[in-house]
Amino acid sequence: MTALRERTVEVLKWISIVLFVVLVAVVMWQVVTRQVLQSPSGWTTTVSQYLFIWLVLFSVSMVFGERGHVAVDFFARLLPRLLQRVSSVLVSLSILAFALLGLFWGGLRGMSISWNQAITGLPVTVGQMYLALPVAGVLIALFALDALVRSARGEDMLARTDAQQAAAIASAEDLE
Repeated sequence: MTALRERTVEVLKWISIVLFVVLVAVVMWQVVTRQVLQSPSGWTTTVSQYLFIWLVLFSVSMVFGERGHVAVDFFARLLPRLLQRVSSVLVSLSILAFALLGLFWGGLRGMSISWNQAITGLPVTVGQMYLALPVAGVLIALFALDALVRSARGEDMLARTDAQQAAAIASAEDLE
């Protein structure tokens, strides 16, 4: 699954780059039409809003796939190895549940409610723009499922030697 994860992250990286470049171009065009031409373009605000949403969702998926998200693991590292493993599994299950329920299922519901709702000045509907939610949900769910399997096997542990564990406990006691 590591090779598939790496390829998916690479594709998401390029999608994010393209979305960012297009977003910058649209916003620049908006500034030019408003400030230089004195005739604001009507479609640029809406397009930039939806581009930003897609950019954020795909970038979050990419960072999650890279395992580059912020994680506060100070207390988890103080736990014994078995509890670290249990903690890691519970975190992965929580992320999987959020991705499937919040992003995928919620995104599908949002899409179905607004599939035929037109966006003024654009040839797409609101429902089509909401497609980013379930897509990001599936991507994050797949990454979380991979992390869950690795955590359950003990492969994705917060590796720490006995000397590091003793130093961490000593530093925690010093704080008291």
